Amino acid sequence: MHPILFKFGLITLYSYGFMIAIGIISALALSLHRAKRLNFDTDAITDLGIYGVVGGFIGAKLLFWIVEFPSIIHNPNFIVETLSNGFVVYGGIMGGVVTGYVYCKIKGLDFLAYLDLIVPAIALAQGFGRIGCFETGCCYGRETDSVLGIAFQNSLYAPNGVSLIPTQLFSSAGDFIIAGILLYYSSKSQRKGQVAGLYMILYSAGRFIIEIFRGDPRGSVGILSTSQFICIFMFFVGIYVFGFLNKKRSHSKYVERM
Repeated sequence: MHPILFKFGLITLYSYGFMIAIGIISALALSLHRAKRLNFDTDAITDLGIYGVVGGFIGAKLLFWIVEFPSIIHNPNFIVETLSNGFVVYGGIMGGVVTGYVYCKIKGLDFLAYLDLIVPAIALAQGFGRIGCFETGCCYGRETDSVLGIAFQNSLYAPNGVSLIPTQLFSSAGDFIIAGILLYYSSKSQRKGQVAGLYMILYSAGRFIIEIFRGDPRGSVGILSTSQFICIFMFFVGIYVFGFLNKKRSHSKYVERM
């Protein structure tokens, strides 16, 4: 609804970038707080945060270009034209996780243990990011006559003056709820990888449903959107990680006590 927060001379502060920054800072603060309580290496958490953001940005951009490959074939300049916009969340997740895995391997750290620690913060950051989507008007929903509908007035992405389902706000609320569930479950989990697996299950299920109500142009695989197609694989991977991976009981220091 407010794509630009303010302008001061040559400086323009965009809502989307601001909310992404809030999400990253909040995620890092939460992860560091929990790392201190659970005796994790806080320097490693900071490094994972920095490298994860870089890897996530690259992954989100690469997957966007893959999805939009026909546009690139039609117009090679499309890559340059979309350097600052056009990202796919799943690409960001995968890029961040791969970067974190490589970092943990190099440093000799337990990847699953650190992933369990960080995923609640990832969900938290996504919640703030979706608020940025709402302020900008991207990732908008289908037209609706419902009292819940919201009409944008100055969006460069959503059709203005049309009542739309606020899918961004539903996604944001879902992400915050997932973060809360993961934080609670982390105190109950007995095996490394379960918190990460639960995140994959919850996020993929929620995202699949949200995609049904979105009205913005997206890539597709048959009757499914690209994200729904990825959701199916992520859901079953999450079930495997949650229920079958790493049968050994976690060391007590990885189990957060209430």
